Amino acid sequence: MSETEKPGSGPASPEPPKKEGLARRDFLNEVTLGALGVAGLGSAVVTYQYFTPNVLFEPPTRFRAGNPDQYPVGTVQFLQDQQVYIVRTEAGFYAVSAVCTHLGCITQWKPEDHFIECPCHGSKFQQDGTKVAGPAPRPLPHFSIGLTADGELVVDKLETIRAEQVLKV
Repeated sequence: MSETEKPGSGPASPEPPKKEGLARRDFLNEVTLGALGVAGLGSAVVTYQYFTPNVLFEPPTRFRAGNPDQYPVGTVQFLQDQQVYIVRTEAGFYAVSAVCTHLGCITQWKPEDHFIECPCHGSKFQQDGTKVAGPAPRPLPHFSIGLTADGELVVDKLETIRAEQVLKV
C-alpha cells in the first residue's frame, strides 16, 4: 500500500458536478401543477357562466309611437328601435314589420321608388307590405295599432292583423 492510499477508502471517485437551476423532475412537476391550475380555473369560469342567467334584453312588444300629428298623410316612417314602419294614408294608419320574411334582414324604405326593399337578398314590398319581387315567401305582417286614452298611437307587435285593417283617426 502506498502512503497516499488509505485502507478502506476504495478507488477515488469524483463527485458529480452540481447543476444550478431546476432539475428535470422539478420542472415537470411545476408544468403539471400549472396545467392543473389552468384547467381548474377554466372549469370555474364555465361553471360560473352556467349558473348566471343568459338574458336577452329586447324592446317591449307594445310601445307608443307618438302623436298622430307627427305622421303626415302619405308618409312611411321607420322606427328603428322597434323595427316597424308606421304608414299613414288617406284611409288611416297601419304598422308594418320591417323584418323581411325571407331570412329576417331589416328592410329599408326607398321613397324614390315607393318600395320597401331588403338590402341583402333583393325582396321588394309595396308600402302596405305586399310582396312584389324577390325570394321572400310572404308579405310583411301588419301589427295591431290603436290609440291610447291621451291620443297617442300604440303598436302591439304580438298581435298581427289583416292588411285591410286600418286605424282611422
